[in-house]
Amino acid sequence: MRIVLVGPPGAGKGTQAAFLAKNLSIPHISTGDLFRANISRQTELGKLAKSYMDAGNLVPDEVTIAMAKDRMEQKDALNGFLLDGFPRNVSQAEALDEMLKTEGLKLDAVLDLEVPDEEVVKRIAGRRICRNDSAHVYHVTYKAPRQEGVCDECGGELYQRDDDAEDTVRKRLDVYHTQTEPIIDYYKGQDLVVTISALGKVDEITQRAMEALKRGVDDK
Repeated sequence: MRIVLVGPPGAGKGTQAAFLAKNLSIPHISTGDLFRANISRQTELGKLAKSYMDAGNLVPDEVTIAMAKDRMEQKDALNGFLLDGFPRNVSQAEALDEMLKTEGLKLDAVLDLEVPDEEVVKRIAGRRICRNDSAHVYHVTYKAPRQEGVCDECGGELYQRDDDAEDTVRKRLDVYHTQTEPIIDYYKGQDLVVTISALGKVDEITQRAMEALKRGVDDK
């Protein structure tokens, strides 16, 4: 299967992508991983992307598209993939269509993880990270530490990352609604979109997603 995963920040795309990719035996291709891998290996695309990032600028679509194309052409992705974070806008979606068309391929589904904005804000703005070990993550509502502001594991101070501040989260949501959400309508025009609620336990959402994908593909 060839799947695009879409959803706002805080929808749990990374978590669901890992589970779905394992269940479907296809690689999980994340934009973040693509950038890190290319920069780490100092590929030409990685150097180019880093030059934009170091200057505080957005990496142009054509660089992101080229990285995605290179990854999708690797052996493990020939029989399918799950894209997470790409395409990020309609221009990238159109480029992906052209890429696949050239190879005589097409997408099977676009899985839209639906989460209300206020739930996104609650999920992200409530996160607290241990200063001693960033792997120790808490949440003021869902996973509160025994003592407020103190890590249960090591006693380190818990803090809120700048990216998790409510104002920043709302700005990220605005960017999602303006730039990325339009691809849902774009793919609805191709009858590819499968929408599920991303509220609930992780395994429940995964099961919901698997059933929805099966129905969506079977209905075509």
